[in-house]
Amino acid sequence: MKKFLLLLFPLVCFSQQIDKVNFTKVVSELSLNPIEKSILGFVNYDFEIIQSIDTIKIDAIKMGFSDIKINGKDVHFKVTEKQLLLFEGFKKGKNKLQFQYTAKPKQTLYFNWNSFNNGQIWTQGQGKYTSNWFPSFDDVNEKIIFEMNVSFDSNYKVVSNGVLYSKTNVDSGVSTWHYKMQKPMSSYLLMLAIGKFDFNVENSSSGILLENYFQSKDSSKYQNTYKYSKAIFDFLEKEIGVKYPWKIYRQIPVKDFLYAGMENTTSTIFSQDFIQDESGYNDKNYANVDAHELAHQWFGDMITAKSGKHHWLQEGFATYYALLAEQNIFGDDYFYYQLYKNAILIKQDAINDTIPILNEKASSISFYQKGAWALHVIHETIGDKLFKKAVKNYLKKYQFKNVETSDFLNEIAKISDFDIFKFQKDWLNDYHFQTQQVDSILKSNKFIRKLLEIQNFKSKPFSEKSELYSEILKSDEFYPIKTEIIYQISTVPLEEKEKLISIAMQNNDLKVRQAIAETINPIPIAFKTTYEDLLNDKSYQTNEIAFINLWNNFPEDQSKYLTLAQNWIGNSDKDLRILFLTYAQLSKSVTIDLKEKYHNELVELTSSNYDSSIRQNAFVSLFQLHANDEILVRNLINATTHYKWQLVKYARDKIRELLKNDVFSSKFSEILPSLKTDEQIQLKRLIIK
Repeated sequence: MKKFLLLLFPLVCFSQQIDKVNFTKVVSELSLNPIEKSILGFVNYDFEIIQSIDTIKIDAIKMGFSDIKINGKDVHFKVTEKQLLLFEGFKKGKNKLQFQYTAKPKQTLYFNWNSFNNGQIWTQGQGKYTSNWFPSFDDVNEKIIFEMNVSFDSNYKVVSNGVLYSKTNVDSGVSTWHYKMQKPMSSYLLMLAIGKFDFNVENSSSGILLENYFQSKDSSKYQNTYKYSKAIFDFLEKEIGVKYPWKIYRQIPVKDFLYAGMENTTSTIFSQDFIQDESGYNDKNYANVDAHELAHQWFGDMITAKSGKHHWLQEGFATYYALLAEQNIFGDDYFYYQLYKNAILIKQDAINDTIPILNEKASSISFYQKGAWALHVIHETIGDKLFKKAVKNYLKKYQFKNVETSDFLNEIAKISDFDIFKFQKDWLNDYHFQTQQVDSILKSNKFIRKLLEIQNFKSKPFSEKSELYSEILKSDEFYPIKTEIIYQISTVPLEEKEKLISIAMQNNDLKVRQAIAETINPIPIAFKTTYEDLLNDKSYQTNEIAFINLWNNFPEDQSKYLTLAQNWIGNSDKDLRILFLTYAQLSKSVTIDLKEKYHNELVELTSSNYDSSIRQNAFVSLFQLHANDEILVRNLINATTHYKWQLVKYARDKIRELLKNDVFSSKFSEILPSLKTDEQIQLKRLIIK
């Protein structure tokens, strides 16, 4: 799973059950009610009793069960808050279990059903567990073949794992989608995604169907979003050396997803925020998340770590192979720059983080970035040919099974003289970062050597390095070297560095120009016209920085800048639209009527009709403007009931802050009795604290 999620697998508390009972296949019929946020299911499990056992446990969080039969006969059972317990009716050998269940999940299955009749339903099983919406197994070592039949409104598309075998009309306006997996997988990888999606189909070089989903309103953004998807797929399949393990691969963007992406088997779900136009692509593209989640189809889905202690076998591998895919697309310098930035991140984290990789409580940085660096060390040490051979052998040997770290390291040892014991001691059992070894690898790249050289010039007088910097800014050096120069000379008066800035502005590298936008402030009048050109860059981030700085530096031209920005929208979080609406409130040239109109638009953007990122941006702006509308306050309270933790945290923290203000404190008390029950509960908790 893409950053930023720390997954703690449960302890293998069911190891005794797995040794004695083997669940092999499940066929289900599901229907979902988005208004009630509920699910009804009929489930049939095939399982085999290997050894005598008293009780069989199926994880099921706060579910209701009925019509439970084993081998066609009614049986007694017990339901707890967390499990379905079966203690009669099964026999040694093959058995069949069937039951009906109902659930109203509080997590894992999310109903985003308030957005202009364009609702979505989707799952996020990793870290939360599928057992909140489907009776299954939280233990990742229990792998099952899933077959899902899902009935829903025919106007929507339903996506689940595996191949879509059929779509049939049940009755007026309702259809059933029938999905099948051919190979087993862990329950946390089970998924549903329901929405008004379109999709385009491509074929990988090996003939795998690639379905890339999008909302119809985003059709113009398709090419920028999925720009490298096929190339990434073809590269990883070749680089890993093992054919993609499933029949199909899908990518589905959803609104208000909790993280960047999730590698559900055959069907990755990712954040709508990565759906980008040309300017948005230049600020944040989908390539790394695309490659990371795809790599998980091998590392995590086909082979799965036995426990959280070995979680780096999933996230470290996915992070590393995503970097290799980006290296293939963007080049060696890009690859080494990412390794360099990751090394800095790990070094900083190691100051306070004393938990090594081989620990289920390790940080995300350890599992992801440090895990990737550990793999790169092996790769560099034994060479490309042997590394690929070991990875291929590892995947072939343990396909559709569970693994631990020794399984991978033993494959390395079989084909090389690499010291796996020293490696495990230094990289996996020691929280320290092997800085000397890392620096040696980084300096093998010419670009990194040059970057470090320029960084060492920081303390030199400007006069001694200006000519060198001029030559570099004119060259085709990778942009981080040029931005390093711009940041280094940020305190040098413009009249002294004007020649360098002029060269850099003509460079047409968006990152270099963005560094200029950030560092030239105050803006000299002689540089005003040149600086204004940054408002036209194909980067929403640069546009925002330039607008704010120009607004503050040249108040006499504020109305001109507002006119220029009046049709800006920006990224999916509407950052530039909110920027315009906010500054319109501050302008002396905007009429009172227009200010009221723009203010109301801002308040509306905080409502539940909009994605969480839009709501949070609008909240921030309105409170900076000292707004205290009742609708705004109600929307803030409503945000505490959202499922996305980032928005909830912001809303709770803001309410705590506002409660210290007598005006807001009184307003909260007045509003409280008229709130919905769940909103009352959240607000009362904050007031009491």
